Amino acid sequence: MQLLVSVATAADACAAVEGGADIIDAKDPSSGALGAVTLERLREIVEAVAGRRPLTAALGEAEDERALERDARAYAGAGAILVKIGLLGTTDTARSESLVSAAVRGVSGTATGVVAVAYADTQVTPAPSPFAVIQVAARAGAHGVLIDTANKAGPGLLGVMSLEELARWVAAGRTAGLQVAVAGKLTAADLAGVVNAGADIAGVRSAVCVGGRGGRVSAELVRELVLKLQPAAWSPWEGVTGPR
Repeated sequence: MQLLVSVATAADACAAVEGGADIIDAKDPSSGALGAVTLERLREIVEAVAGRRPLTAALGEAEDERALERDARAYAGAGAILVKIGLLGTTDTARSESLVSAAVRGVSGTATGVVAVAYADTQVTPAPSPFAVIQVAARAGAHGVLIDTANKAGPGLLGVMSLEELARWVAAGRTAGLQVAVAGKLTAADLAGVVNAGADIAGVRSAVCVGGRGGRVSAELVRELVLKLQPAAWSPWEGVTGPR
């Protein structure tokens, strides 16, 4: 499984690369769960990463198809290999599919893919169910799906979704032919469960920041999570005593 670190600045990006993150994700944490950085800031982050890691970018919550198509094209042109869109504000799957399709049109002709974001805490905000987002993404031609939490003041992903539910969701995404990512205030202690659920990517920010989600990314904290994701970290003998 790969570790994605969400960064708000070029300095964050450098720290994430230094710490060994597999993917750098440009996001403005002050603007919600999926806040978009400006194109100028994205270009600064791209310059700082300098091709050393794949770079993705959040586009925010999808509202207007024309704006979404335009933004997806612009962020792809600035260097993002994946652009992520959220679907807060509607439970209408047909509408959601139209929005994801607009982003897919925006990146057509480029090497960039679209990731549709599902929220596990849909009970606190209107959005399509996580399983509905998988179907929406597959029909619209998206590259992948991400499950996250919309309310960053609330519990993390594993506080609103059991590991069994997460594993079923990941399996459904893979069956649909999508890349599957997991995020939502994940902690170091959450990673074993996420690995076992079979996700392709685990996304973090708070867990690698000094000062919380709005703080700065620490290379050392990133390095600690990278080490936890090494296969040897999840030994089947952990906690077992006696002869092996």
